[in-house]
Amino acid sequence: MQLTLTGEYAIRAMIHLASLPEGTIVQISQISEQWEIPDNFLRKITAQLSKAGLIFSHRGNAGGIQLARPAETLTLLDVIEAVEGKIYLNKCLIGPQFCSRTSWCAVHIVWCEAQQALKEILTRRSLAELAASTISKFEQYQSLPHGSSPLNSPSQSIS
Repeated sequence: MQLTLTGEYAIRAMIHLASLPEGTIVQISQISEQWEIPDNFLRKITAQLSKAGLIFSHRGNAGGIQLARPAETLTLLDVIEAVEGKIYLNKCLIGPQFCSRTSWCAVHIVWCEAQQALKEILTRRSLAELAASTISKFEQYQSLPHGSSPLNSPSQSIS
C-alpha cells in the first residue's frame, strides 16, 4: 500500500486545522497556499473529509472549514480512511470472496498481523499531538540559518 497524494494532502490539511484553536474556521485557499496543495484538489479532498464527518464546511464570505471533532480524538487512520478507503495490505484481507485460500494460507496470517500493526501505528497519536510536534519542529527549522520554510508565514495560522 502506498499513500496517494490525496492522502498526503488530506493529512497536511488536517494537521493545519489541528494546529489552530478549537472552533477556528479557515479558508481552504489559506491552507492550500501554506501547505503547497493545489487549491482545486484540496477542495475535492475537503468534500471527502466533510462527508466522513471529520470537518465542517461553511459557505459564504466568512466561510471555510474547521474540525468537526476535537483534534485529540482524530488520528491519521481516520484521515487516511476518509479519503483513501479502508486499508487492506492484500486483497485477501478484504473478504473471502477475493481469496479462497484464507483458511489455510500461512501468509494470510502474516498479512493480518501486518495490517493490524499498521492500523495500530496510525491510531497511536492524535492529530493534536502531531500538530504540536509539527509546530515545534517547524519553529526549530526556522531558527536554522539554511533558508526558507515550507510554510509562507507560520504566524498567520500555526500558533
